[in-house]
Amino acid sequence: MASRVARRLDMPAMVGLNVDMTSSPMTIGEVADHFGLPAHVLRHWESVGLLSPARVSGGRRRYTRDDLFRVASILRAKQAGLSLPDIRAFLAARDPAARKDVLRRNHSALHQRMVALRSALDLLEAGLNCAHEDISTCPNYRTHLAALVE
Repeated sequence: MASRVARRLDMPAMVGLNVDMTSSPMTIGEVADHFGLPAHVLRHWESVGLLSPARVSGGRRRYTRDDLFRVASILRAKQAGLSLPDIRAFLAARDPAARKDVLRRNHSALHQRMVALRSALDLLEAGLNCAHEDISTCPNYRTHLAALVE
């Protein structure tokens, strides 16, 4: 066992460092391309305090792997319906209770949207499965609309 550890320690330092190219700092264009975003979105997120990439000569931004995880967090939070101020509060919270407060505020709204989307999907599926000439007379289809009518 000790010899295996010693062998690992004798390995050249460069082995594995460039296996994942995202471990090297990336330009704003590279990050934008990676996430399929326009670069101006990353600049905007920086202007509202969501991102703070390192700067190199000439003020050019360089994004680290940690920055990539932050961008991914912002994207997922936006998909969940969080506003940019809520995303900033969520990511900046050092206290787990404060972070959970932000998430709780948004949890109910997301759940309600999911219920509405499920209902809409059910309606589309009922329409797709209907063989009636007039969809509005289909009993199965009408069942999905009953809550709105009653």
